[in-house]
Amino acid sequence: MTEVVNLQGLQKKFGKFQALKDVTFSIETGEVVGFIGPNGAGKSTTIRTLLGIIKRDAGQAKIFGKDVWQDSLEIHKRISYVPGDVALWGSLTGGEIIDLFLKLHGGGDEEKRDELIKRFELDPKKKAKSYSKGNRQKVGLIAALSVDSDLYIFDEPTSGLDPLMEAVFQEEVEKIKASGKSILLSSHILSEVERLADRVVIIRQGEIVESGRLDDLRHLTRSTITLSTVGDVAKMELIEGVHDFTHNDNEATFSADNKYINDILLEATKLGVKKFEAVPPTLEDIFMRHYEG
Repeated sequence: MTEVVNLQGLQKKFGKFQALKDVTFSIETGEVVGFIGPNGAGKSTTIRTLLGIIKRDAGQAKIFGKDVWQDSLEIHKRISYVPGDVALWGSLTGGEIIDLFLKLHGGGDEEKRDELIKRFELDPKKKAKSYSKGNRQKVGLIAALSVDSDLYIFDEPTSGLDPLMEAVFQEEVEKIKASGKSILLSSHILSEVERLADRVVIIRQGEIVESGRLDDLRHLTRSTITLSTVGDVAKMELIEGVHDFTHNDNEATFSADNKYINDILLEATKLGVKKFEAVPPTLEDIFMRHYEG
């Protein structure tokens, strides 16, 4: 696989405030990387640095092997970007703005544009000044998705969209991914990242605190176990690795450290297992591990 994005030791200060501290991660060809963290964690600063909008103080930032600051014009010919709050020209219609964006990018797929206008249920004849936030986002998304780019950067792209339109966006991202293109997806909707991302990067206070494939990160938090036994299930509360134990008759629910799952199952078999269900942690569980308290 070819590396499309490479960040090494990225740093950025605004005055005395250290916005980014040693941010390091990469994106491979055909990979969707979910970039998550709360407001103020450094997501948008990282993305604006990648786009060549702001200049880094230290570290390396490359897209397609080119420096994001020195070679930004060349890089922009091969990327599509949608911010979390799309600003539009109020006196132009949505359709005119989409066509302008496509022209500025060097052309796009008009058939794809028309299909997306229908899928996102956008009225392209309305003036942009009459659009809601959700409709402004639709204009940005339609323009970005109508262009055949090698890298798509989405910074909270579904902000203001209703769940049906979020689903349309997710389906379009899956099509891009299937075509072998790379995507950086920054989103506050963790279920969206969990559905789409091959790999997750979690940023906190300007630092990368966790990164990896979601399946590899699941060991970081506990699984939820539902257990029903023939014998007294209450005995399971004393097993090492069992937490938050509750039971009713002979059915219990508890959380369990994943490294003890095998031991817990062995102890459960001694009581005669009638039901054993283990649900792995979600991305939200992993995320909250870094932000609770």
